[in-house]
Amino acid sequence: MMWIYLNDRFVREEEAVISVFDHGFLYGDGVYETIRSYGSRIFMRDQHLARLRRSADAIGLTIPIPEEKWPALLHEAMTRNDVGDNRTDAYLRITISRGAGGIGLDPALCPTPTVVIMAKPLSSPAPEQYRTGVSLIVARTRRNLPSALSPQIKATNFLNNILAKREAIAAGAFDSILLNWESHLTECTVSNLFFVQAGKLCTPAIECGLLDGITRDIVLTLARKLQIPVDEGYFGVEAIHQADECFLTNTSMEVMPVTMVDGNPVGKGTPGRLTQQLHRLFIANRARFIEP
Repeated sequence: MMWIYLNDRFVREEEAVISVFDHGFLYGDGVYETIRSYGSRIFMRDQHLARLRRSADAIGLTIPIPEEKWPALLHEAMTRNDVGDNRTDAYLRITISRGAGGIGLDPALCPTPTVVIMAKPLSSPAPEQYRTGVSLIVARTRRNLPSALSPQIKATNFLNNILAKREAIAAGAFDSILLNWESHLTECTVSNLFFVQAGKLCTPAIECGLLDGITRDIVLTLARKLQIPVDEGYFGVEAIHQADECFLTNTSMEVMPVTMVDGNPVGKGTPGRLTQQLHRLFIANRARFIEP
């Protein structure tokens, strides 16, 4: 049984019910953020909450909970669900929708946003995946135009990513790489993309139309401290096919090696030296990025 924060109180999961007129349900009008803990300490809490506020501001959505109350709510969600302790890392999801209102697209129809906080055990990737790497395909689905929907908004309307994920599932791959409107690499459905060419760490530039991931920023900072050459640029699909190494980053899986793209091995077909080095460095520095 899960305890879920719904609007102004924690309720049992069977009582966590929203209106069928909620505009998050009807139109995908809302924002979200996913966060993890290491034990009881939340990873990059303030950065995740700041990104949630930026997403809400971008769509004109007022978050009804004061900034200073969020840490206590997140920890209460973990405590009530027996996660975020020395046995179980926590997965936290915050969802804020426009709220219930009349049929129609006008946000003014919804007087009060809906706020949901869920906490459950973190489902980490299998250790075998870190040892052998995962496979990707390049999706036929293209990334949304940033001028149509900014990728910096973590919106609850996730259909673009879901269509690409369906392609990966159909191909038996771990995930899909999305290209943008100019056939440049962007990101995968829930992670940022990195690859290595001739000792240089490459990743698509934010301007290609991708989320400025929090773990992405940490990896770039660590690489620069190691004086590893970094190129945030514009790359075609041939760059990933010719890469010596490849990996993905996000909050829950940290640094995930990629050893196959479109059925072809990346480099030697095993997790690369630089990939493994950066993951070890991320783990060694993890305490810097979690709550005191």
